Amino acid sequence: MGKTAIILGATGLTGSILLEKLQNDERYETIKLFSRKKIEGLPSKVIQYVGDLFDLQQFKNDFTGDNVFCCIGTTTKKTPNKELYKNIDYGIPVTAAKLSKENTINTFLVVSALGANEKSSLFYNKTKGEMERDVLQQNIKNTYILQPSYITGDRDKNRPMEKIFDVIFKIIQPLLIGGLKKYRSIKAETIALAMINLANSNFTNNKVITSDKIKEFSKK
Repeated sequence: MGKTAIILGATGLTGSILLEKLQNDERYETIKLFSRKKIEGLPSKVIQYVGDLFDLQQFKNDFTGDNVFCCIGTTTKKTPNKELYKNIDYGIPVTAAKLSKENTINTFLVVSALGANEKSSLFYNKTKGEMERDVLQQNIKNTYILQPSYITGDRDKNRPMEKIFDVIFKIIQPLLIGGLKKYRSIKAETIALAMINLANSNFTNNKVITSDKIKEFSKK
């Protein structure tokens, strides 16, 4: 019998690529999506649960499977309200981890960010750090927190500033060597591949995986 994957954040850049790859992965028989809006044109192996993600507990009976992939995230530009921002970047992943624990799901993967630190004076880094701390506190057997650097890829919306950052990172990439490798930009596809490989591995040495290590796991 094939595996069941749960995806949170399937409409985002990384989540959408992850969804596409899991659809074509024969190891997965069922994919469950939890989102605010329905995605059209998906195959029958994908089951969609549409509702308020700030109240994930309403889906408790359906939140069952083998692997949880949490790609939820926003930006300060898109969500300037700090309370709402924290409800998204902290609240949803932590609630998902708690549900995974309650429903005996043994593999939980979440996309965080390089620089996450619960003691940081920066709101973004602090929020990500608090999320990581409380996800790890659930003691799910196979927990993997991915900390990518700047994420690149084809986005649906026109974002001129991100295009500028893409150019800047391409220029400085060769200069980021040794211990600075983890600051190199990373493709969303690379993150998605690493998440799938980690979910189907016995890797237990490190729960927090920085950007340079994500690239390594994408090739395994």
